Amino acid sequence: MNTPTSAAPADSTAVVESPSRLAPSATVEEHEAYGRSLRLTVSLESHAQLPVAVDRPSPVDLLEEQSASRVPDLVPIRYGRMLVSPFTFYRGAARIMASDLAATPRTGLEVQVCGDAHLSNFGLFATPERRLVFDVNDFDETLPGPWEWDVKRLITSLVIAAQDNDYSNKQIRKIALNGAATYRRTMTDFAQMRNVDVWYAHLDLDDFQEQIDAQLDPKRRKALARGFAKARTRDSMQALSKLTALHNGQRRFIDDPPLIVRMDELLTPDERQIFRDRYRSMFDGYLRSLQSDLRLLLDRYRFADMARKVVGVGSVGTRCWVALLLGRDQNDPLFLQIKEAQPSVLAEFLRPSVFDNEGERVVTGQRRIQEASDMFLGWLRAQGADGLERDFYFRQLKDWKFSLDIASLRPKGMVAYARACAWALARGHARTGDRIAIAAYLGDTDTFDHALLDFAKSYAGLNARDHLVLTDAVSSGRITAVTGV
Repeated sequence: MNTPTSAAPADSTAVVESPSRLAPSATVEEHEAYGRSLRLTVSLESHAQLPVAVDRPSPVDLLEEQSASRVPDLVPIRYGRMLVSPFTFYRGAARIMASDLAATPRTGLEVQVCGDAHLSNFGLFATPERRLVFDVNDFDETLPGPWEWDVKRLITSLVIAAQDNDYSNKQIRKIALNGAATYRRTMTDFAQMRNVDVWYAHLDLDDFQEQIDAQLDPKRRKALARGFAKARTRDSMQALSKLTALHNGQRRFIDDPPLIVRMDELLTPDERQIFRDRYRSMFDGYLRSLQSDLRLLLDRYRFADMARKVVGVGSVGTRCWVALLLGRDQNDPLFLQIKEAQPSVLAEFLRPSVFDNEGERVVTGQRRIQEASDMFLGWLRAQGADGLERDFYFRQLKDWKFSLDIASLRPKGMVAYARACAWALARGHARTGDRIAIAAYLGDTDTFDHALLDFAKSYAGLNARDHLVLTDAVSSGRITAVTGV
């Protein structure tokens, strides 16, 4: 069995990355022994540490650097959304936290990380077999990396969201500990499964609803059931009536600036012609990233219209388009979201992506982590009207998607939601990393759980201070924020 070569003390704050890798022929017992041996260099208690350098970069500096490559007129919307609360700030601060996590202890056990595993990046969506499942649903920052980073971002998000909801300290503690314990126990469960059974594992609507319902009173259970039923109506037909209208007999997006702006309003006549000339070759590039049967399906649709759309918090300012495709007639729509894929915020602190196209990085990471992914996932490199080439990934805009309103959750509901998120995250990590070694490292005590609680409480305080720094930057006029959008 390979063993770590580092001899750092158990309470060291240094990053420990073992170059060791177990051979494919290693036994279960060797994986377990390796995982337990890592506690000698990175103790479970050490995950409570949050080293903050004296020369820690200003959060506003990091945000401004990130904004340099984004659409200038949309960046103030991003800042405005981050201003709303410490939790909305946290949603947009993935790069800031990545910078901070780079100084924290880690075992060297890598998985395919989500990269931005806060609790609002989980939700229900439809599989190609038309089942509603609960899973991670945002992969813009995905890379192979430390499993600890995803778990710390998730547990910290639970603490910050609970604080925003004015829960008591006792309630916050219970939520965070439940999230961490669920991750640890789920990883132990997966470590005992056959490889293929880990890939079959899923949390469907009934499983998710059962977990949440157990913590809700009858009135809230009924409201949640109505929300789940409504999720099945959130499809292309709903988007057709909500986002488009007939104009001279043709389907067109309804302008709702700055959130939705038709492409024709953003391009000059010459640029529109350039787009039309290039459209077929660009779309063919996307089709080449799909399976042959899906290429056959999409060949039966024609392009109808396109618009720029503002989405999320952290993504605001990246180029995001929605395309309307029509099939047999004007009542046979397919909406595709075409989202710019920039380098992961983690790449600055980890190895760069092995993929030449950042869109392929996102799609590959999503397929590795999710139990079932959107069948229209694909990627493309395209040249914009400014002559610059950018990477994009494609997915359906509307496909039975549903997310819980975090602000409306009661503490018991948040506990159940924390467990569901932690289960889904553990399953993604178990699929893509050494689940047996991770489970053995975590062990069967609550030492890791309490370390994560301490880390999350410390980081929540740091995040609150960063939120105030952004608020001051807006008040002083250093940056411009647009609120209420």
